[in-house]
Amino acid sequence: MRRRNHWAERSEQLDPVRDCHEISLHVSAYDFPWDNLQALSFALFRTYAVPSIGRLLDETGEFTDRVQKRYDDTGLLLEEVQRHGLGSGRGRSAVRRINQMHAMYGISNEDFRYVLSTFVVVPKRWMDDHGFRSMTPNEIAATTNYYSDLGRHMNIKDLPADFDGFERLLDDYEREHFAFDEGGRRVADSTLDLMTTFWPNSWAPKWAVRRFAFSLMDEPLLRAFRYPVPGGLERGFFRGAMRLRARLLRLFPARSKPKWVSTYGYYRTYPAGYEIGDLGTFHSRGPHATTSESREQQPGEAVS
Repeated sequence: MRRRNHWAERSEQLDPVRDCHEISLHVSAYDFPWDNLQALSFALFRTYAVPSIGRLLDETGEFTDRVQKRYDDTGLLLEEVQRHGLGSGRGRSAVRRINQMHAMYGISNEDFRYVLSTFVVVPKRWMDDHGFRSMTPNEIAATTNYYSDLGRHMNIKDLPADFDGFERLLDDYEREHFAFDEGGRRVADSTLDLMTTFWPNSWAPKWAVRRFAFSLMDEPLLRAFRYPVPGGLERGFFRGAMRLRARLLRLFPARSKPKWVSTYGYYRTYPAGYEIGDLGTFHSRGPHATTSESREQQPGEAVS
């Protein structure tokens, strides 16, 4: 039986540049599988409060008319990369599929950089607030390097050099761009409705699950969506429940086998399995589509 800090200690023995993928697996699949899932879900949720992102997602209809499938496709593609690495055949196929989808829309490099920054920063902040421990400096550096590598494979330009740079990027971008948009609000509402159907949320009334989610959100995010801001007692109750969970988790030994998000039962679209090339959207032309003949390579397109 492994000590609770086994994977943190193992990560400290590795190099955060050379071994960034292995260290990121210690974080996401061994020590914090559920927490990492929630953190990345909240990371994507934050992006809806940027009107250029939320409005686009609303216009595609993917996060409102087909929210379960879009949630599944996003999660499965990210897990393929996380699980197998950017150097593997499955990892490269997943990134190629992500790039093909993004290239259909006129997404700015600035929005791409911001979305990537949420993947870097939000999990670290989540573990600080809700995890059974905080991430170590080596883990923070390694996960930053992992997502930086992913960003380069997505042809995202001008990436920050370290975690502090990503954190400044995120905070500055949200301060400047967070604003109410009806489309972004629809996408947020649809996503929250989906979250109420997942275990253990499905055991509680939908209104209680939504209030729980609001209590975990910061005030700028709530105000951008025009969601109610919970009072101190309500926020303290729900966050106290998360602290109790964290204290209980400290009593358990470290996992000996990885726990993958796809085993939680949240992904329901492909009960018989899937092919990576079949995941995601396949619009041949749309209001934001562009053609490779008419412009230079854009962020989100595959890098050869």
